[in-house]
Amino acid sequence: MLQDRTLKSILEDPLISEISKDAISKWDLSKEEFYDWTLKDIGEKVGWRNMATGFERLFDVASRRQYYYKLYSEDDRAKDPEKENINVVYLPSDDEKAVDRPFILLVPGGGFVNVWSLTEGWPVAARFNKKGYNVFVLTYRVSVDLAAVKSMEDVARALQFIRSHNEEFDVDPDKYITCGFSAGGYVICLWNTDKGYRKFDLPKPQACFPIYPVTSYRVIRDTKWDIGETKDAYARSSVGCSLEEACNSSFEVPLHVEGFPPTAIFVAAEDELVDTDHSKNLATALKEAGIKVRFEMGETGGHGFADGDGMSMEGWPERAIEFYESL
Repeated sequence: MLQDRTLKSILEDPLISEISKDAISKWDLSKEEFYDWTLKDIGEKVGWRNMATGFERLFDVASRRQYYYKLYSEDDRAKDPEKENINVVYLPSDDEKAVDRPFILLVPGGGFVNVWSLTEGWPVAARFNKKGYNVFVLTYRVSVDLAAVKSMEDVARALQFIRSHNEEFDVDPDKYITCGFSAGGYVICLWNTDKGYRKFDLPKPQACFPIYPVTSYRVIRDTKWDIGETKDAYARSSVGCSLEEACNSSFEVPLHVEGFPPTAIFVAAEDELVDTDHSKNLATALKEAGIKVRFEMGETGGHGFADGDGMSMEGWPERAIEFYESL
């Protein structure tokens, strides 16, 4: 059983070793003590309980087909090393009817410092696969200047790549859903503004699933800030303008929801990293704009519940799909 294998033995398994560096991008897990622990021990001691689900899906797909795709050419990567590890992992559903449904572009979070595919990517994709949806998990640029802006380029690149290979992937290139966590939630929300699909002349998503997302620089401005850098420095590094400019531009997502598709938002109370007002304000703005929205906030829990297994938000991936299929 995978639960009894060490993280090291799994990530170094030849079948999936090529994506080991993407488990949590920009973090060399081999240097951590828990690298030699079993998945069961990591779940009990660290709290990452859902990894086996994602790894089982990865092993299954990798044993049958190509699943890992770099998004930028060798020339692009040579000119800009930041693009070297930007990729998608394709996890198709075994449901034959998946071809008739939108694919899901899944964007894990990580505060624009890392991309947490290990917990918020591969295991969640497995849940969507079971519901009959093909999934692409995106590793985008982080730990770079203008990370939020450059993420728009990476999302566009992913969708363009999927469009150009739609027959190989057996998907409809014009129909997709976005799902993102925390910073990845900001990415998929920003994608619905003039910074996203309209700018890149790409189709509008069929639906949007932000999970404990960042959405508002005004909330950042008005709440306690324990991070080392100033709020203004954070805004400049992520979107390239001052905090006040970000608060009064389309980077302030709740003020610019007119391009949103139907949206299902999931968050837990007592979120210690991202104030729940980010989610509440977005939900309110969508309702006022007449856009269909589902808003769920768990009574307990905090940030990073991922697929929600064993937590207050358990079952949210299935409820997100139910929301879309009810439209």
